[in-house]
Amino acid sequence: MSDTLRDKYEVVIGLEVHVQLTTQTKIFCGCSTEYGSSPNSHTCPVCLGLPGALPVLNRQVVENAIKAGLATNCNIAPRSIFARKNYFYPDLPKGYQISQFELPICEHGYLDIETEGRGKQRIGITRIHMEEDAGKLLHSDEAGVGSLVDLNRACTPLLEVVSEPDMRSSDEAIAYLKQLHQIVRYLDICNGNLEEGSFRCDANVSVRPYGQKEFGTRAELKNINSFRFIKEGIEYEVERQIELIEDGDKVVQETRLFDSDSGTTRSMRGKEEAHDYRYFPDPDLVPLVIKDDWITQVRGTMPELPQEKMQRFISDFELPGSVAEVLTAERNFAEYFEACTRLHKDARTCANWVMGDIQRMLNESGIDIEQIPVTPQMLCGILERIADNTISGKIGKQVFDLMWESSKSADAIIEERGLKQVTDTGAIEAMVDEVIAANPAQAQEFREGKDKLQGFFVGQVMKASRGKANPAMVNELLCKKLRS
Repeated sequence: MSDTLRDKYEVVIGLEVHVQLTTQTKIFCGCSTEYGSSPNSHTCPVCLGLPGALPVLNRQVVENAIKAGLATNCNIAPRSIFARKNYFYPDLPKGYQISQFELPICEHGYLDIETEGRGKQRIGITRIHMEEDAGKLLHSDEAGVGSLVDLNRACTPLLEVVSEPDMRSSDEAIAYLKQLHQIVRYLDICNGNLEEGSFRCDANVSVRPYGQKEFGTRAELKNINSFRFIKEGIEYEVERQIELIEDGDKVVQETRLFDSDSGTTRSMRGKEEAHDYRYFPDPDLVPLVIKDDWITQVRGTMPELPQEKMQRFISDFELPGSVAEVLTAERNFAEYFEACTRLHKDARTCANWVMGDIQRMLNESGIDIEQIPVTPQMLCGILERIADNTISGKIGKQVFDLMWESSKSADAIIEERGLKQVTDTGAIEAMVDEVIAANPAQAQEFREGKDKLQGFFVGQVMKASRGKANPAMVNELLCKKLRS
């Protein structure tokens, strides 16, 4: 599609995100929420929807919803109710889903995002409500098997976060999603695993000619499980709808699936409206009343949020915004860095090592920072020995790798390996004299103005000292002797 044609239309995107909560038990019963267990092993009369079984609300689910609402600038409703959302599907044993409709727990929030396209934008959040998940269909190619139903996931607690249709590009949608994903992980209310379905997104996409006030007909892209696929799905759907309109056809309101192999969307079913679900208050659950002191108590348990932490890192540690953004991307990563700054006074040096060698070894090892064998105390042991000139920065890298393998302290490794930096002026001077004498042609070229050769001489002296010579002293002596 040509850019000229694309530029005629404005894209309108609203997102519905399902956040699976990391409670130990389900929202209305005591069954485990553990992922990966054998099919139908975590079920009971409540989550199976057996006659006479009554739901009981999990308090932790409510507190997690309050946290999510506070973190996204929502109003917490003093009174909310649960409703029955009626539809019939094989993985929904009751024939209805317990959700919230007219009176959700959180409303009227927002997140601020920034993209290259439109700069800073405020994305409204219409509502956040609590609900239970459905089961899972397992499809088999075996003859005569068809599809099987696993109800372990039935009644697992979810938050549905519904945005306003405020996003105007796939980049804005991804920026909003990533910030929401980061927040729920910081709050420790969701593990954020897209592949396991812990963080699922439905994207409502429409287009309209620029200047038109009315929204176009939207299509809903259902349950896409990666940020890359969400972006690709939105981009394809935008082009599909524009081409339909340009060809004189109409966009049909429907639910569509994204095929990651072909990069296309395909029709799944007609899109339901609220009245299709015949919502009515659940007679088995009393209204939920949340008083101010409960909100205050929950607020007191919340961690510093990523945007606030990033701004504090910029102001307190005088870090560039790009560095602070990387350091605060994950809560545990940020806490590791901050622990280092309490032990070593140079925050920029701490940031360089955490973003450099720590991140490198985490990537190579395929582990999370919670499993790291090098504690902040151990890392700062290296930084202190570099700062007091016991070892050079280059030797520090070697000590770090040995520390990762052995979990020994910096001092122990330096002593065992004989890695202390050579700072004896006489010893370094002797090595400098030897290197200059061994390379008379290069020395003469340097004296004739080829200053870049100093790096060559530094390298030769460091090689002779096996990396132990103090680099500053080497440079100083070389300058003095090469220019004499």
